Amino acid sequence: MPPKHRAADLLLLVILGFASIRVGWSYGDHRYNVGDPVPLFVNKVGPFSNPSETYEYYDLPFCRPGEILKQSESLGEVLNGDRLANTLYKVKFREDKSDHYILCEKKLTRNDVSTFRDAISNDFYYQMYYDDLPFWGFIGKIENSWLQEENNPKYYLFNHVRFNAFYNDDQVVEIRAWNDPKNVVDITADQEIDVQFTYSVIWNKTSIPFANRLDRYTRASSLQPHSTIHWFSVLNSIVIIVLLTALLALLFMRHLKNDLIKCSSEEGDEEGEVAWKYLHGDVFRCPRYTSLFSAVLGAGSQIFSLLCVLFLLAFLDVLYAYSRGSLCTSLAVGYALTSFVAGYSSSSFHNQLSATGWERSVVLSGLLYLGPVFVIMCIFNTVAIFYGATTALPFGTIVLVILMSIFITAPLLALGGAVGYRLRSEFKAPCPTKRVPREIRSLAWYRTTPGQMLIGGLLPFGTIAMELHNLLLSLWGYKIFTTPSILFIMFLILTVLTIMLSIGLTYIQLSAEDHEWWWRSILRGGSTAVFVFANCIVFYARSDMHGFLQLFFFLGYSACMCYALFLMLGTISFHASLIFVRRIYSAVKSE
Repeated sequence: MPPKHRAADLLLLVILGFASIRVGWSYGDHRYNVGDPVPLFVNKVGPFSNPSETYEYYDLPFCRPGEILKQSESLGEVLNGDRLANTLYKVKFREDKSDHYILCEKKLTRNDVSTFRDAISNDFYYQMYYDDLPFWGFIGKIENSWLQEENNPKYYLFNHVRFNAFYNDDQVVEIRAWNDPKNVVDITADQEIDVQFTYSVIWNKTSIPFANRLDRYTRASSLQPHSTIHWFSVLNSIVIIVLLTALLALLFMRHLKNDLIKCSSEEGDEEGEVAWKYLHGDVFRCPRYTSLFSAVLGAGSQIFSLLCVLFLLAFLDVLYAYSRGSLCTSLAVGYALTSFVAGYSSSSFHNQLSATGWERSVVLSGLLYLGPVFVIMCIFNTVAIFYGATTALPFGTIVLVILMSIFITAPLLALGGAVGYRLRSEFKAPCPTKRVPREIRSLAWYRTTPGQMLIGGLLPFGTIAMELHNLLLSLWGYKIFTTPSILFIMFLILTVLTIMLSIGLTYIQLSAEDHEWWWRSILRGGSTAVFVFANCIVFYARSDMHGFLQLFFFLGYSACMCYALFLMLGTISFHASLIFVRRIYSAVKSE
């Protein structure tokens, strides 16, 4: 078979495999007759305040079936820490169980009692899935006595669960688990105890259509107070952009226009030349560490394209609230498929600056983000195994990730690099570059790299700070506070602000006769990520999250997210500055 045909077939198989990825459980058309069994699975337990600290449901001494059958899960579900298993609960479609139906009678040992008591003291919750609908409940409660002679708290274990299920015609629309506070068992004493676990089922008819059954999970974001706050944040950001645009139009563009007029009217007179024109022989000098620079652009372009793909999937309803593992699956597979973008971007730009060494840029672009993330994930997995958490990846999942990297990510990265090399073009600078670089004089603090990073990062962060808080609540909470449409608007606002600030700060830098703008454009564009990471630390300090495991996962995931943001915004900032520099020096040359 010709190589082109083999490559086309491989690409087709990858696309078909991506299209067939399971983003949620599917049970036919979800239609049932009265009395039909409906799939019910237990998932995980963990402290309510620590979303990353989750354990398997049967790590606690609940009623167990004779044989625990774990369900097969997609890549994203495993990465998300889901571990579904069968249960003794039988909730058949539209079949009520109003009495206390006995689930099991169990003798809790002193160790079992201690385990339950520790779980209750840490505010443990459990999660189950019924017909692909998630629902939660708490394990027990603590009551503190205010009497003088009783200073110790009382620990009570919920031994009865009431399932409130809602149906529309022949489909399940909603389900809730309610723990009866009157049906509890006192496990304060450290002694053996006999416990009878029971449950009841109540079915109710609802007018909510099956297609809208997931709306209740995003209801928090559609409430009037939250909606008002969201749109106030968006309006605030738009006002900032309008004001900044007006400022640039009145000051920056006016000064630039005067500079160009001065260059054309007094050509040849050095006293009449503007400061940035002196740099025409240095401004297009290749940056240091060309391979690394090209790799940063490649990795940033890949993350930008991946984010665009995720927004597209969200708008096509492929990604939706509480779709188990869909986001993690899309991130993993999407990153593998967009490796072509990284290889092409790094190779094509490197070949504009140098005829050799583009292979190193391609390899670096593949390792620049994936390498640190892989190291962090290995540490995550070691810590999770030590704690026995469900976030520890099984051996099969680790093998699958490695195979994806070898047979999808690496070939697409190499293919993109080869295409970039074949379609290479020469870097056409409007002005020739001198052999000896011009000396850069000492600059004021706001013209230096730290000063420009402060200005270039603080303003964009200020526009997204409110929505960033809602995003962190969604990522580390149990309700959706941010919708894809608002996130997309904020993404556009952040992109526009980064472009405008990059152009303005590049002009200020060149006006100070500083020609080393290449790396600085990346640093000041990506500096927003530094402020975002600092905000994440403040968010953790103000939250109820605690413990080494949760702290480690929070900081690690936040670092990965902010690092990706740094690469993406740095790439956007550089391309905006490059286009601007080309335009002004081309205009000077044409005069």
